Amino acid sequence: MTRQKKIFLEESEMPKQWYNLAPDLPTPMNPPLGPDGNPLSPDKLAPVFPMNLIEQEVSQERWIDIPEGIREILVQWRPSPLIRAYELEEALGTPAKIYYKNEGVSPAGSHKPNTAVAQAWYNKQFGIKKLTTETGAGQWGSALSFACAQLGGIECKVFMVRVSFDQKPFRKMMMQTWGGTCIASPSTETQAGRNILEKYPDTPGSLGIAISEAIEAAVSDPKGETRYSLGSVLNHVMLHQTVIGLEAKKQLAKVGIEKPDVVIGCCGGGSNFAGIAFPFMYDKINGADIQVIGVEPFSCPTLTKAPFIYDHGDVAKMTPLLPMYSLGHSFIPAPIHAGGLRYHGMAPLVSAALKDGLMEAQAVHQSECFEAGLLFAKTEGIIPAPETTHAIASAIREAKKAKEEGKEKVILFNFSGHGLMDLVGYDKYLSGQLSDYEYPESEIANNLKELEGYPMPK
Repeated sequence: MTRQKKIFLEESEMPKQWYNLAPDLPTPMNPPLGPDGNPLSPDKLAPVFPMNLIEQEVSQERWIDIPEGIREILVQWRPSPLIRAYELEEALGTPAKIYYKNEGVSPAGSHKPNTAVAQAWYNKQFGIKKLTTETGAGQWGSALSFACAQLGGIECKVFMVRVSFDQKPFRKMMMQTWGGTCIASPSTETQAGRNILEKYPDTPGSLGIAISEAIEAAVSDPKGETRYSLGSVLNHVMLHQTVIGLEAKKQLAKVGIEKPDVVIGCCGGGSNFAGIAFPFMYDKINGADIQVIGVEPFSCPTLTKAPFIYDHGDVAKMTPLLPMYSLGHSFIPAPIHAGGLRYHGMAPLVSAALKDGLMEAQAVHQSECFEAGLLFAKTEGIIPAPETTHAIASAIREAKKAKEEGKEKVILFNFSGHGLMDLVGYDKYLSGQLSDYEYPESEIANNLKELEGYPMPK
């Protein structure tokens, strides 16, 4: 054997700081706004998040230390391996070198524990006893349940989007195994859920609805011992995920690669994309020639079709107004199998990066994604999550483009999670039961009517 497949780091080489993109953005970010349309002061978030996480949310520090207590848990699976996709390259006949960061090696099977552990740790330090959250495909709910179990003394309640709750029963079982409670959303447990069920009794649910339920459950605790935890979208979540890209930089350097030519991540709320991409955006801001691609479903075209506006992060409008690309908070997505990508908005930091030209966006149909996932499974051996297949599909596109151009590019993508809990989706694809769906622009326009009169970001 003369070729190196896996590139490892020693545990001592795991990042000791997170990278915060906010202070390096070419254009300063628009602030979150309160109901009165004025910038939201950090103390207004205190009923929802502990103050130590709020400080990270608004921080303008480029580097933020990772506490030793968090690193002691992350080291269970970090640093994660960087893998050269030789077999995929050979199947494509491409001169490109394809590398992927395997985040599927975490206990929950995805990148989500990178921030779940951090959020649970900070909440425990603040004296919080219970966490509520939402989850789409169930990866985030599993990760937070795992994190709460690792730290001990924190209860975890998860509102899971109904269509994914029905499609992915084993995710619920994972949460229960780690001590979490999983509830199909919309539910009768909250006023937000009851309101939706009264209006749309057969709704497949959405992340926006589940967020409303989770926030309501947190802020209505009369003892004040509950806080809300979010798996994507917010600045501190993007921050915690940057361990992915920071490790990847060190690993590429070990095989003599100064920088990749292309960096790719799938986009739902933005967390795994930010994790792989933000550290390389730092290089791009400082002059490096790197193409950064965020990939989303045609059925949820937040980056490729939605406007850059102020909108709520949830259906019941319990969150502040956030500056982001949004399909409108009342958006109910098609029940595609990439449940983690079915969110109406995009993280403000990712939105700012797109607006400033630090990245580009692609939309891909689920049939192309599952086809890419099958090729990856047959060549590299790992069955990817439906969300992850979006990044793989884009990497295959770029590898084919390199072949056409005759260029030996270095392509890096984030393998955000394995698909062993998502085999129902593969079964439906293989049996011809899945069809492609492109979200109509007329529906986006209808959703956005609710936002008439809202302030616009600069």
